[in-house]
Amino acid sequence: MNFLVIALPTGSGLPVVAAELIAGARELASKTGGATSVAVLGNGVLEACKGAVAHGADRVFFVDDPALVNYDADCYLPAMELVVRKANPAALLLSADTFGLELGSRLAHRLGTGVVNNCSGISMSDDGKLLLTRPVYGGKAVATMEVLASPAIATVTPRCMEPLPRDESRQAEISQLTLRIDSTARKARVVEVRQEEVSGVRLEDAKVIVSGGRGLGDPSNFKMLEELASVVGGAVGASRAAVDAGWVPMNMQVGQTGKQVAPDLYIAVGISGASQHLAGMSRSKHIVVINKDPEAPFYGVAEVGAAADCKRLVPLLTEKLKRLLQE
Repeated sequence: MNFLVIALPTGSGLPVVAAELIAGARELASKTGGATSVAVLGNGVLEACKGAVAHGADRVFFVDDPALVNYDADCYLPAMELVVRKANPAALLLSADTFGLELGSRLAHRLGTGVVNNCSGISMSDDGKLLLTRPVYGGKAVATMEVLASPAIATVTPRCMEPLPRDESRQAEISQLTLRIDSTARKARVVEVRQEEVSGVRLEDAKVIVSGGRGLGDPSNFKMLEELASVVGGAVGASRAAVDAGWVPMNMQVGQTGKQVAPDLYIAVGISGASQHLAGMSRSKHIVVINKDPEAPFYGVAEVGAAADCKRLVPLLTEKLKRLLQE
C-alpha cells in the first residue's frame, strides 16, 4: 500500500506535523511493501522538499508557484489533485488543522472518495485494510473506521506519531510538477497576514500544558499559571469559558472549537471538564486536575486530582517543582 503525505510548508522548512505523518506512513507502508511519497505545495519550497527526504520520504512531488505563497483552497486544490493523480496512492494523509480539514474534504469530493477527519491513529488490519481511529462523543469513546473507496483520505491530529530522526544522508527522487493555476478564479483573497506572536513554546508543540478556566475566579490569576508553565517548560492554555469572558485571547483556547493538543502532561486548573474541552486534549498522556469541586467531570478522566483552592495550591506546586528541578 502506497501512502501520500500532503505537506503545507510553514516558513521555509518542513512543518513538524508533516514529519510525523511521514513516519506514520512509512511504518504502515513497510508492512505492505509499499512506499511513502510526499507532496510539498507552496512558493519557495526547496528546503521543505529536502526536509521531507531527510525525514523518510521515498519520493517527493512538489508544486512551486507564486499563486501558492499564501494559503487559498481554490489555488491549492488543483495542485493537490494533480499530485494525487500522479502519485496514485492508496491512502492520503493530511494534518487535521484548519487547512487540512478544508482541503481533505474538498479533495475527497473531487476524487469521489471518503475522508475521515481528526484521526488519532492509523493502523492496518490483519487482512491489510487501513483502519482509522478518531474520538467521538466529545472524546468519551473512540471509533474505528475504514474508507471503502480509494484513495482513502485521513486528516490526522498533531502529536499522534513520533517523527523519525532527520537523516541528511538519505536520497530520494524529487519531481517538480507544473500546472497553470488560475489565481483569478479564487473566491477570496488575502489582504493581510499577521504572524501570531508566541513567547516560548507553541501550544500545539508543548509537551506540558497548564490550562485555566473560569474557576480561576479572575483573569489576573492566569499569571500564576504562566509561572508554573515557565518552571516546567510548558505553555498556557485556556477553556472556552475563559476565552469568551475576555480573560485571554482565542489562540489560547483548547477544545472542540479551539486547538487540538496532545501533550505528555496536561494540567487543568479551574476547568470543569465539559465534553467540548475534553475533545481538544483527550489524547494527553497524563492528566492532572485542580478543581475545588470534587464532582467536576474532569475527575473522570484525570490520573491525579486535587479538590483544592487553586489560588493556594498552584503557587505551592510551582515552588515545589522549582526546588525539585534545581536538585
